[in-house]
Amino acid sequence: MEIPFLDLKVQFKQIENEVLPMITEAMANGMFIGGPQVAGFETEFAQFCESPFCVGVGSGTDALRFALMAAGVGNGDEVITVSNTFIATTEAISQVGAKPVFVDIDPLTYNMDAGQIAAKVNTKTKAIIPVHLYGQPADLDPIIEIAGKSKLVVIEDACQAHGALYKNKKAGSIGFAGCFSFYPGKNLGAFGEAGAVTTASEEVAKKIRMIRDHGQAQKYFHDIEGYNGRLDAIQAGVLRIKLKRLEQWNQARRKNAAEYSRLLSDIEEIAAPKEHQDAESVYHLYVILVDKRDELQKFLSEKGVATGLHYPMPLHLQKAYTYLGYQRGALPVTEKISERLLSLPMFPELTSEQIHYVVSQIKAFLSKKR
Repeated sequence: MEIPFLDLKVQFKQIENEVLPMITEAMANGMFIGGPQVAGFETEFAQFCESPFCVGVGSGTDALRFALMAAGVGNGDEVITVSNTFIATTEAISQVGAKPVFVDIDPLTYNMDAGQIAAKVNTKTKAIIPVHLYGQPADLDPIIEIAGKSKLVVIEDACQAHGALYKNKKAGSIGFAGCFSFYPGKNLGAFGEAGAVTTASEEVAKKIRMIRDHGQAQKYFHDIEGYNGRLDAIQAGVLRIKLKRLEQWNQARRKNAAEYSRLLSDIEEIAAPKEHQDAESVYHLYVILVDKRDELQKFLSEKGVATGLHYPMPLHLQKAYTYLGYQRGALPVTEKISERLLSLPMFPELTSEQIHYVVSQIKAFLSKKR
């Protein structure tokens, strides 16, 4: 049996009859940047996230960068975040002139360990970026409490957490701003690059609208220097069509995750994902921990099962961040997990038969190693 890690083709078949007319209409009216599709998506995604405002941007990286800029983070500042994330989180920090400062992660949820934040706060610290990794929100209450005491902003990296809940509040609606990626493989994915920022502040939304469009609130009148970071109309149209199905797709992911966890529960060599008591994950990824990870990945590939590694080398050990001065051992939980994590196939259309096959092959591998 051949099982892809992610199957976007089967998803497209569900929406093809809506997407193709939308693209044809966009080509006919010539409205490719901005316009009613973008405005419509911003309204609808804000409602979905239970947030007063949403600004569509060019990517999740743009969303993070622009949110930091809107918060006034810049040269010489420090931003506390985690190393167990995609590099876009820290690129955004560096690109506004600030310095990423890493804290370790919780060994059960793999999200930011709030207990380590206070020791990293100093006069240069301006923001905290918790990452809602793999679709599960970080434990935000203690993070926001620490931020409040030190007058820091909390920017949610919700790029993997569309629709996830923390204490029954939607990811992206809790901090200063929420940042989303709509990269094609995300729970809500475009047909290319796209992103969004959600916020409760009209002023922040206004700033980000200017930043994404060369710093102009009125055409050819530039209050600041900005970026070309706009969401295009066709991507917005695709996202509007998919957004109507997102809750259904997220529930399918949760159902698939529950089946994986049930089938893996009696395998002592496997650590299945754990949900925080106050969180509801949308399982962008289903990540297990296992020894002999690389051998298992190779074995599964030979059996037709595609897997992923998210993420095999923590950012603090990457060549790009040598200048920060971190050494191996600085973040022991992050480092240990990075050597054992393996992402199994996860998408809404994954079948029970496919899940059973994946788990049967994992069991076959482990039985040979005992």
